[in-house]
Amino acid sequence: MEKRRTIRKAGAVPAVIPARNAVAGVFILNGFCFASFVSRVPDVRSTLDLTNGSLGLLLLAIAGGSILALPSAGWIIGRIDPAGAVRLGALSCTVGLILATISIGVFAAIPTAAVGLFFYGVGTGIWDVAMNVDGAEVERRLGRTVMPRFHAGFSFGTIAGSLLGVPMAALHVPLEIHVSVVVVLSFGAVLVAARYFLPPTVEEEVTVKARSAWLEPRTLAIGVMVLAFALTEGSANDWLALAIVDGYGTAHWVGVAGFSLFVTAMTAGRLLGPPALDRFGRAPVLWATTVAAFVGVLLVVFGSWTPVVVGGIVLWGMGASLGFPVGMSAAADDPVRAAARVSVVSTIGYAAFLAGPPFLGQLGDQVGTLEAMLAIAVLMGPAALAVLATRPPKPVAAAQSAA
Repeated sequence: MEKRRTIRKAGAVPAVIPARNAVAGVFILNGFCFASFVSRVPDVRSTLDLTNGSLGLLLLAIAGGSILALPSAGWIIGRIDPAGAVRLGALSCTVGLILATISIGVFAAIPTAAVGLFFYGVGTGIWDVAMNVDGAEVERRLGRTVMPRFHAGFSFGTIAGSLLGVPMAALHVPLEIHVSVVVVLSFGAVLVAARYFLPPTVEEEVTVKARSAWLEPRTLAIGVMVLAFALTEGSANDWLALAIVDGYGTAHWVGVAGFSLFVTAMTAGRLLGPPALDRFGRAPVLWATTVAAFVGVLLVVFGSWTPVVVGGIVLWGMGASLGFPVGMSAAADDPVRAAARVSVVSTIGYAAFLAGPPFLGQLGDQVGTLEAMLAIAVLMGPAALAVLATRPPKPVAAAQSAA
């Protein structure tokens, strides 16, 4: 079955720099909203008088909403464009977090809190795919790699949200006031930023075979790579601090410092990676990051000397930095199917954030928290093979038209 589809013609959109700045801002706001809520999770637990297990089940509503929304995000973007999808996602995030925090802070109502967090998850899933799709379009227009820096913007947003959460918690500012003000102001900023996104422009009709992106080998291979790198990043977010404390018997603050070093190294990798990607290409740079992550995990697990462990954390962070953003760029190489493919790759990648924590937790119970991190090193094998899929596809359309 064939369908008529459209492709944007190069040069049709002049305002690339404002679009770049707008996309960067939206990435920052996404991270800021996320960290503003996460920084108050201890208050959620104490207010609702939950156990760690019950809290984990409540927070699972966020992941569930995202996983359900991600497969349809490409269809939504195709109907209302990335700017409209970002607005829709931000609206769902705003409504969801307001409902969740009021349910928690005012009524102590767990069911409606779960509903609110579910809608937040739906919104953040749509928001994530839409900003990556427009970020890839900006990257194409600029003619150089910028996607990792957009993802570094998300990291900066999480840092800002976490820092704001410290005085909010210390001053006992009600959860519902803190988070509601943040998300309402962020939603207003998203509405402004989305005006500068790259819109559908002069269109050239092409005939392409209608095929689900879930059936494309290259897209699935990119998804496998993103899954591995997402787990490499997510495992450190969830377990690195605890692994250091359990494995080396250190004070809690040492584990937190180790995690902070990881985040810093990962953010630095995303800021410094684009020139290397442009000079050497995706595959060689990603192979280097898989080696860095592999060696870094081994040094963290088996290092008995502090400088060795510190070096391992830095290598792990740098190694985890580029896989996810480069996967988004690779999925969007062809603008005709960018939204659908980014949606598929994001869905596969986010599965790591859903399945990774319980998997590593169970493994840690069997072999030890620190030793469980070796599973991440093992994943670098299939990740290195899947890296080949990120190479830009050959321009077959041009060859066919010439023939």
